[in-house]
Amino acid sequence: MADSLIALVTGANRGIGREVARQLAERGHRVLLTARRLEAARRAAAELDPRGTRLDPRQLDITDEASVQRLAKEVAAEYGRLDILVNNAAINYDSGARASTVDLAEVERTFQTNLFGAWRTVQAFLPLLRASSHGRIVNVSSGAGSLTEMGAGTPAYATSKAALNALTRILAAELRRDRILVNAICPGWVATDMGGWGGRPVSEGAAGIVWAALLPDNGPTGGFFRDGRPIAW
Repeated sequence: MADSLIALVTGANRGIGREVARQLAERGHRVLLTARRLEAARRAAAELDPRGTRLDPRQLDITDEASVQRLAKEVAAEYGRLDILVNNAAINYDSGARASTVDLAEVERTFQTNLFGAWRTVQAFLPLLRASSHGRIVNVSSGAGSLTEMGAGTPAYATSKAALNALTRILAAELRRDRILVNAICPGWVATDMGGWGGRPVSEGAAGIVWAALLPDNGPTGGFFRDGRPIAW
């Protein structure tokens, strides 16, 4: 592994994404901390890295093709590669909804971020990941997306994460020959704005994501993990 890697974390101005960015920067890596609003990214980066040596705040709306393509071009021009892509941005833990009655427009909106946003970002940054000797894609998923454990509730969120898991498997198989490792990570129930209060510390949830981002070249690919241990699809 290179001494200093270049990582991009989506939705990194708060919650798990912010903590992932902090932990990667703490390990000496250069992190593009992205948010839908540049001001939010700058504020988070300034709080975590006042000297501006490790965190590089950038605007990124993963539901906007132009935004994604613009940042991919900027990263190509400034860095020439991307070592780690953490697809963290997600919305709508719709715990009060039911599949039998949910507004399908809301489901579609959820998929636009949780699945298509991640998919779009992978496609845009794949040439830069291929230029790396440490290509890693980490899709932040959820136990809610596990078919084995799935039950009633959170229909938009759960199905979007199940679809993200499927995308993880497909990408892992396709990119194996490029030596890019692709894994889905469930951070567990974490105390964040989305997860609600009462979960475990955000640092613990983020640690499993950082583990996947820093896997050695002979590490697993196409897996679904929590705290570095496989969990059921």
